[in-house]
This record gives sequence, C-alpha cells and structure tokens, in this order.
Amino acid sequence: MEQLAEASGVSVRAISDMERGHSRAPQPRTLAALASALGLTGEEHDLLAGSARAQRMRTVRPRLCEPPRAVDDFIGRDVEIGRITRRADKVIVVHGQPGVGKTALAVHVAARLTDGYEQRLYLDLRGVDPEPLEPGEAARQLLRALDVGPRRIADDPDERCSQIRAELGDRRCLLILDNAADEAQLRPLLPGPGGSTVLITSRRMLGGLEGVLRIGLDPFTPDESAGLLRAIAGQAEDPAAAGQVDEVARLCGHLPLALRIAGTRLATRTTWTVGNLLDRLADADRRLAVLSTGDTGVAAAFALSHAQLSGEGRALFRRLTHVPGLDFAAGLVAVLTGADPHDAGDRLDELVELGLLQAEGADRYRFHDLIRLFAAERLRVEEPAGARAATRQRMIRWLLGTAITAGRSFGAGDDVTDADEAAAWLQAESGNWLGAMRDCGDDQLIVDVAEALHWFADTMVAWPGWYEVYRLSRDAAARLPDPRQRIVQLNHFAWAAARCAHRYDEGAAAARTAYRLAVDLGDLGEQSWALQYEGDARLLAGDHERALAAYRQAEPLAETAGDHDSYLQLNLGIGMALGELGRHEEALERLRRTPYEIENRPVNPRSALAARMTGGIHTARALIGLGRYREALEEGEAAMAFALEFGEPGKIGQVHLVAGLAHAGLGAVDPARADLGHAVALLHHGPMRQMAVERLAAL
Repeated sequence: MEQLAEASGVSVRAISDMERGHSRAPQPRTLAALASALGLTGEEHDLLAGSARAQRMRTVRPRLCEPPRAVDDFIGRDVEIGRITRRADKVIVVHGQPGVGKTALAVHVAARLTDGYEQRLYLDLRGVDPEPLEPGEAARQLLRALDVGPRRIADDPDERCSQIRAELGDRRCLLILDNAADEAQLRPLLPGPGGSTVLITSRRMLGGLEGVLRIGLDPFTPDESAGLLRAIAGQAEDPAAAGQVDEVARLCGHLPLALRIAGTRLATRTTWTVGNLLDRLADADRRLAVLSTGDTGVAAAFALSHAQLSGEGRALFRRLTHVPGLDFAAGLVAVLTGADPHDAGDRLDELVELGLLQAEGADRYRFHDLIRLFAAERLRVEEPAGARAATRQRMIRWLLGTAITAGRSFGAGDDVTDADEAAAWLQAESGNWLGAMRDCGDDQLIVDVAEALHWFADTMVAWPGWYEVYRLSRDAAARLPDPRQRIVQLNHFAWAAARCAHRYDEGAAAARTAYRLAVDLGDLGEQSWALQYEGDARLLAGDHERALAAYRQAEPLAETAGDHDSYLQLNLGIGMALGELGRHEEALERLRRTPYEIENRPVNPRSALAARMTGGIHTARALIGLGRYREALEEGEAAMAFALEFGEPGKIGQVHLVAGLAHAGLGAVDPARADLGHAVALLHHGPMRQMAVERLAAL
C-alpha cells in the first residue's frame, strides 16, 4: 500500500479505507490514479472501472458536502486567485463585507484546483446564524463525507475533531469552510501540515488564527462591475447604454451581490432597458428593496451581520449615518453615542470585524454606500424623530465648534505645532464640517465658522469647497442684522469665487457689491479689502490694467483705516500687476518694499509669511523679465523656504516655475525640465500653470 500510495499520489489511509470497504465509491480521478500506478490497461482497466461504476450505482445515499455549482459568469479577482493558487497547500482565509463575493471566489477557485486532490468538500459553518454549527457536528459531517464509517466516528466532539484533523492530514483534500463564525469554531477543524488545502470564508478577518494566508476582498472596480452586468443581462451589452451601465454599477456600490441581483432583474425583464433599472435604483429610499430577488437580497445579507452586534454596536452603527462626509475618525463616536471616548475604538472594531464598516488607513472609517442606506433604515426604525434630531444637532455643533477652535488656533500663528494639528484636522474632516454647515440652520454659527477659517483657507486654496463655505456664510450673513458681517462675508466670497472656483467675473461682481455696501457704511477697511479682491479677480482673469487700478484705489484706504494686513497685500498686488504689464523695474521696486513693510507694520504672522513667500516669487519673476537669471534663482531659493513653511502646494509650484524659467534662461536645460515638471504637477489652474506647460514643452 505504501508503494501504491507513492506511485499514485493517493494516501495510504484512502487506499486502506477502500480495501476494507469503508470507502466504497472512490472518486473517478482517484480510480484513474490507482489504475495508472498499477499499470492497468485494456480489459483489466475496464474491469476495475466497471466495478467502481457498479459500486457507485449501489450507493444510494447522496454525496455529502458536495461544493455548490460555480457560476459560469465569474468576473475578476485575478490577483486573489493567483495568490490562492500559489499557496494551495495552506489554510487560506478569504474575508470581507457581506455581499462582496467571498463564497463565489472560494467555489470558483475550488473548481479550478482539481489536480491531485482526492476529494473536494464544502461545509457551511453558518457563522451568522443565531446558533453557528458546533465544531464537533462539523467534524461529524466531514467525516461522513470522507466515507468514514459511522461506527468509526467517535461519540465525543473533541475526539471527532481530532479524527477530522488526522483524516485531512493523511489525505489530499480541498476543503471549503464557508461562512465561519470565529476562531473558536475553526481551530478544532484545521489540520496540521499535509497535503490538504482549506479555504475559509468569513465576514471577520479572524486575526486570532496563526499561520494562515489572509485575502481581503474589496468591491469590484468599475470595469469589473460593468463586465458582470454585461455577462448577466443582454441589455447591458448595448454600447449606447455604456454610461447607464456605469451608473447602475455605481448605485450598486460595485458590490458583487448587488450587481448580480440588479443584472438578474434586468435579464428576467426582457422589456426593460438599462434606463428602466437605473430609474428604480435612483431612489435611495427604495434602492435596497430593488436589490432583492427571490430568497436573496442585499439588505438580508447585511441584516445577518447586524444581528450579531452588541447593543452599543447597533446604536453606533445606526447613528453613524448622521455623519455628513464620506469618512470620519473615532472622535465622532463619543459625540454620537455619549459613550466614553476610550471605548470608541472597541465599538468601531466591532463594526469593522463584522464587515459593516471599512477601515481607511490607521484611524479613519467609512461606510459602503449600500450599508449606509441599511444603517439609515435601522435609524428610522429604531429611534424616534426627536432623538434623531437631537443627536444630529449635537454632532453638528461639535463639528462646527471644533472647526472654529482649529481655525482660530491656526490663524493666531503663535504655536506652529497647534497650527499643524489644527490644519491636519480641518483637512481630514473637511467633508464633515462643511456638511455640518449645510445642515446647521444657525446663521450666526455659520458666519462664525467661515470667519474663523479665513486664515486657514489661504493654505488650501486649491480646495473647491471654499466656494460653498463662503457662499453659505454670505447668504447667512445677509439674513443677520449686522451689515458689517454681510460686507465681510461678501468679500470672503469674492476671494473664494475668484481664487478657488476660478469664477473671475462672479468674484469681481461680489467685490464691487461689497465695496458699495462698505461705502454706505463708511467702513474704509472693508472698502480696501473689497477693492483688493476685485483686483485679484481682474489679475487672474488677465485684465491687468483694471487690476492695477483697483489696487491703487484701495491702497490709501487701507493706510487711512490702519489695516496693515490689507496694505501689505495691496503692495504685493501692485507689484504683481506691474510685472504682468511688463513694467519689471517698477514691479521690482514695489516688491522689494515687502520686507520693510513687514518689519514696520504690526501684521498677522501668517500674513507676513504669505507676503514674504509671494513677494519672493514675483520678485524672481521680475528679475527673469529683466534677464537677471542668477539673482532670480537666489530669490527663488529664499521663497522656497517660505513656501514650504506655508504649506500650500500651489505656492510651492510657483517657486518651481520661477526656478525653471531662471534655469532655462541660463541654458541649464535639465534643471529647468525638472523644476518645470514639478510646477506642472503642483499647479492645477491658471496662467502660471499654462506658462509652465508651454515652457516645458518648448524644452
């Protein structure tokens, strides 16, 4: 038997079981391996095969633990399949959120991994049922499937688990343990080193299992999603419907289960177009209902994991739908639930472990779109309207209060560490505090947030959200009784429209309105700011003469009002406008006044840093215009230090631009290419980016 086992690849135990009658109907591939090893040909081979066929005919019981049918239209997962097939002698855990296609992948791979396995087995461990399958019962079912006679199966559950480990260790089997509950359910069943492969699927990561290969599944890519829909439903193959197919995939969250249900609904309704399906999915309140068919549904899959949550976990799960942004950090948990902040990580880990929440990096989390809809349904069902409103207002006020504190600490400019921490929070939570502004309903609070973020906004100019922030504050201020607040927020809006949204005419018009209101109020300081923002909009639009006129009109107003920050910015504006008009000597004279003005005026530290940076950039540009390239490089080096401290990528890109232009003027082509390449990467809009693109192309 040992020689036959070595020659055939069939284990000694399997041969012994067949010889003694414990395994009476061997697999065809096992029989073929034995026949080949024995050298059977002709009549002898036919006699053995006929005997096996007859024995299988006499075996009336159905085959136990037979794997489910693999789908014919399986799509994607090439990377994951490659990792599994390369490690086919290991224990492999495939984990992910409900509906992501874990079982489909395991069954598909099992159908492909046929060579050398005596038997393929499948067992649903019912891990999300109220009572998952006990390890001892799982072992009993697997032993019966391996044709171990009933008399040989131990009565004691622990002994049965030992038996299945031994059987799997001695044989070469492919075992799928689907829908595992936890590590305690699995450990008694897993064999040691040997020829068997165990594929485990679970909604949990099963981090307590050692020595296993873990493969986490994400939703499909857009191309994979569209491919699955086309494979299922003929209507989706129409090239004219490609855009609608992509939108259906997006509304399904690229979740394989949702895509399969949507495709099946379309395929079974031959009079429907993709547009008909899209119309039904577009209603967020009905989307989960549409994504169900027969005994399968996306919401039902989510509900199985939801049922396993603790009471605290369920409360957090449903209340997280109040979060307005796409992702969030743990700080919001205590606000939403009233729990101890130190418990936040445990509650979030519970949701992640069950596949109901996705971890994004080290400390951020997000919902899958469809799970978010399911959580919102649970919120409506499980909490009264008054409680929902109170929780939402508590979260909104916490987000906006924190944004005000962060903005003010950043604007003060006294503590660099505080400013860096404040900036990091404001950037990470921008989608949440902006969403809170939209839903706030308190005009004065909206204005307070916008005002507190004024200095921070200069460090993140490329963010398009500023246009909405200051549109909200403009509208809120117009409803308040204080006319000065209206003027200030109109000016902020003019800046955001021109600088951030590149709506130059709209920015200039808002600034002119603010100027007229400031004149009526007699506020010289806001008049100067309004004219400055008009000049900025004109400068960006390429109307350099009108920009220069606006700056010159504003300068004496700022001086008279004693608004030193405005005066400093206007001096820079005049220098920039003169440079754009080709009046480089005059521009240089203006721009080189910047350090003197900073030293002799009590300006905000952030304003001073911005002025040193901007002044250096445009001084270098003026020197380039005069052909003084080495001096321009020196100015650019000094400006880079200020730009790096300031931290706004666009300004760093402008420094690279002037360095590239100066290098090009000196004939240093390689350094010029490098700097201009950085400028193109960092500048996303406007004439300076166009200049970088054109000069790089010329080189």
